Amino acid sequence: MHSLTTSLRAIAEPTRLRLLAVLSQGELAVSELTGILGQSQPRVSRHLKLMWEAGLLERIQEGSWVFFRLSETGQGATIARAIKGMIPMGDAQIQRDFERLAGIKRRRAEIAGDYFSQIASNWDAVRSLYVPEVEIETALIEVVGDRGLEILVDLGTGTGRILQLFGNRIQRGIGIDSNQEMLTIARSGLEQKQLSHCQVRKEDLYQLSMADQTVDLVTIHHVLHFLDDPQAALFEAARILRPGGQILIVDFAPHNLEYLRQESNHRRLGFSNKVITTWCRAAGMKKSDFRSFSLGRQDEGNELTVNLWVMSRIRTAVRKGKLRAVQ
Repeated sequence: MHSLTTSLRAIAEPTRLRLLAVLSQGELAVSELTGILGQSQPRVSRHLKLMWEAGLLERIQEGSWVFFRLSETGQGATIARAIKGMIPMGDAQIQRDFERLAGIKRRRAEIAGDYFSQIASNWDAVRSLYVPEVEIETALIEVVGDRGLEILVDLGTGTGRILQLFGNRIQRGIGIDSNQEMLTIARSGLEQKQLSHCQVRKEDLYQLSMADQTVDLVTIHHVLHFLDDPQAALFEAARILRPGGQILIVDFAPHNLEYLRQESNHRRLGFSNKVITTWCRAAGMKKSDFRSFSLGRQDEGNELTVNLWVMSRIRTAVRKGKLRAVQ
């Protein structure tokens, strides 16, 4: 009874109801929430702390950044979902908050687009500064083996390197990216390699055009840390995967290199094995292999580690739509 009254008290305040409404649209950093609500960071942080302590929110610390999202489990999550359904989303204040949220998302997309447009021609060289590419590509080929693959989809294909890597092992390859400059370079590379059975498309990673359960292999190579909602992207990837098909995920282990947010437009500072495994399990996949690769050098006291997750589709996902994860 005490936890119930605590949760109800924690939500019974106008600013906290606004926070609940905004966070129902996805994970946000404290700095973004202060801009949306037009309130000071100390004040917003106090409200968030009360909601987190009451179990209504999940809190994720990444270096100097703190993210919040609605809880997915426990009594607090049940209360948050119930209250969210009662909030008048057409209220003028809530609508203004949503407009500011949309503005933040637009600015994020513009910054990311500018970044990738500027580095498109040197993308493979830039990525190799942080990623042991030769080792990882060897491992990717090894885990797939000699089995025949009809369709491969590479999400966030960039310059199309993964399509080139698997080009002679697949019947058809499709690379997805949102940046036109990257796609232009990818098309040129595929033409030079005479991989006419591979193509690239400009699409939204969260709303792929492919039908359910039509793809044998999905690759997500150093993409998730750039995304606003990496879990939703994984869920969409699982949707198009055939039973028995695989998703190969390559990304950083957790680190504290804050400068990568500004210099390289990283949204997230890596992912733990637990997080990726939990997300994929919710999407109907199981882990069939896991490997780690170190760059062998220190960067601001951190040794960057890159992980490879091999996930196999075993069933239909728990439920459709965007899932919120544990951390």
